[in-house]
Amino acid sequence: MKKSSKTALGGIIAALSLVLMLLSTIIPFLTYVLPAAAGIILMVMVIEIGRKWALGAYVAVSILSLLILADKETAVMYAAFFGYYPILKSVIEEKLPAVWEWIVKFLLFNAAVALAYLLIIYLFRLPVDGLDTFGKWTIPLLLLMANVMFFLFDYTLSRLVFLYLHQWRKWFRKIFK
Repeated sequence: MKKSSKTALGGIIAALSLVLMLLSTIIPFLTYVLPAAAGIILMVMVIEIGRKWALGAYVAVSILSLLILADKETAVMYAAFFGYYPILKSVIEEKLPAVWEWIVKFLLFNAAVALAYLLIIYLFRLPVDGLDTFGKWTIPLLLLMANVMFFLFDYTLSRLVFLYLHQWRKWFRKIFK
């Protein structure tokens, strides 16, 4: 692929990701779904033109999201995890055996969630509602549910990559030569 095509693809994917992030102002209950979807789109860049280009798009979308999004929680979740994870997933799965792969993925996810919420609470001063609903079990239950959702996200991402490689790639390559 020519450099101009790579740049065009990067711009299109970054724009699509940013549009998904901006939808959080219209559909506020998709605080975690929209950054995940915006990150999934980056897998096309990872597959077609490489991790460096995808990383550039991730940085651009992260900065713009943090600057212009009203919903800072959505922007932080993208910047802290969902934006770079599809890029890093390819590295982790390429370099590590299956058991270590999952250990690293879960450690990375939990560290990113902790960092994201520290930023949300202390840097952006956003209130975190409902943390006293189940008493002392609230945070462990939320973390358990988040880890289950992360497993499903990772599995879905893997299936989407398979689907892209075996069905959608031919169509995509006709458009971007």
